[in-house]
Amino acid sequence: MTAPSDPVLEAESDAASVDRAMLDEVLDGLTAPRKTIASKFFYDARGSQLFDAITELEEYYLTRAETAVLQQQAAELAARIGPGATLVEFGSGSSVKTRILLDALSGLSAYVPIDISGDHLDAAAKRLAADYGLPVIPLHADYHAPLVLPPQVPRDTLVGFFPGSTIGNFEPEEAVAFLTRLRSFLGDGARLLIGADLQKDPARLEVAYDDAKGVTAAFNLNLLERFNRELGGDFDLEAFRHEAHYDVDLGRIEMHLVSLRDQTVTLGGRRIAFAAGETIHTENSYKYTLESFAALARRSGWRGEASWTDPENLFSVHLLIAD
Repeated sequence: MTAPSDPVLEAESDAASVDRAMLDEVLDGLTAPRKTIASKFFYDARGSQLFDAITELEEYYLTRAETAVLQQQAAELAARIGPGATLVEFGSGSSVKTRILLDALSGLSAYVPIDISGDHLDAAAKRLAADYGLPVIPLHADYHAPLVLPPQVPRDTLVGFFPGSTIGNFEPEEAVAFLTRLRSFLGDGARLLIGADLQKDPARLEVAYDDAKGVTAAFNLNLLERFNRELGGDFDLEAFRHEAHYDVDLGRIEMHLVSLRDQTVTLGGRRIAFAAGETIHTENSYKYTLESFAALARRSGWRGEASWTDPENLFSVHLLIAD
């Protein structure tokens, strides 16, 4: 199947149904015995901008380390993947790391970025289509849910790309289920290039998620601002503070929003009570060893083809294949 002549094709979406689904999911989390919000809701347009700023912070080593690995291994990746592949990226973000692959991989058939932030996605897709003269087929979707590739996407050689440490946001069993879905979605013989943060000194981890400039705090609090704007909430942002800590036993960073006083918030017509000190758990970020991540991949139907780390062994990148 040949790619379309138009380099950017927009996937259809139903904004109303997405908003209703978001409200229902957020209310379910905020009315649970331990309040929680799914981390996927971080990424509205403002959240995506703030995350891009986080990746440039001195404390946030993850992006620099992963970028270094991709740059160092670009030639080997190109040799292993070969020409004519279709690159499918889950959570396309600012596309900085994507450009490393687009520069390295020869003769790509198409690039399919998938992201929940439609405006951010479309802007990045148009830039890449113009810069590379490549068919770019953006899919505005929640990659946590079942996905369907647009019919015009070439399927002969699919390569998934899931950079960053996003796989760490899943509980381990959820990560297995998610990687299993990606394997089914991409199909037999497909590859998946995926980043995973590594276990290290807790002090190094905690400052990466609670920077001195307060950018990560603003990113976390932007969730409440988004709910006020899009869901008609009345959160007082000054009545919550950002908190991040590393749980050594579970091997994960936890991010929370802590209520600074007893208060009641209204969202979607529901009144939600907060006690002073009560938290909304907004994100987990599990940290792996090379061995533990390889075992996770095997449980999900993927075989490790190669893996690499940066010189300081801070971050890992894995090339997996669906046998």
